[in-house]
Amino acid sequence: MLRGLTTTSFFADDLDAAAAWYTEFFGIEPYYKVPGGYIEFRIGDYQHEFGIVNSAYAPHDVHGGPAGSITYWAVDDLRATLDRLAELGATPHDEPTVRGDGYVTASVVDPFGNVLGVMTNAHYFDVLGKRA
Repeated sequence: MLRGLTTTSFFADDLDAAAAWYTEFFGIEPYYKVPGGYIEFRIGDYQHEFGIVNSAYAPHDVHGGPAGSITYWAVDDLRATLDRLAELGATPHDEPTVRGDGYVTASVVDPFGNVLGVMTNAHYFDVLGKRA
């Protein structure tokens, strides 16, 4: 079951330029950085994660025109969710990948050509716990 929005990932060849542009737009610095690989902001009312990934790590072609993003939805059981999506006809897009302690992403392509991201996300559950 999809629990809630966790992370939207955009892709950029020049991570430093993207960091500067989004810092200007959001009015805040990224709170998390992996030099040359990834930056992340927490934005909005629920401190949603907005990540920018070095294009070299993108699971799809980002150079053929506008590439869009992958939005990740929190799930309780990543493997069970991926199995259910496969039963319904989705195909793998990006296999489960550990992104850090408590953070595992994966994505599928639905039967209509859309990319659906799912993830276990410690931050999401921390925020959820504070609301209870």
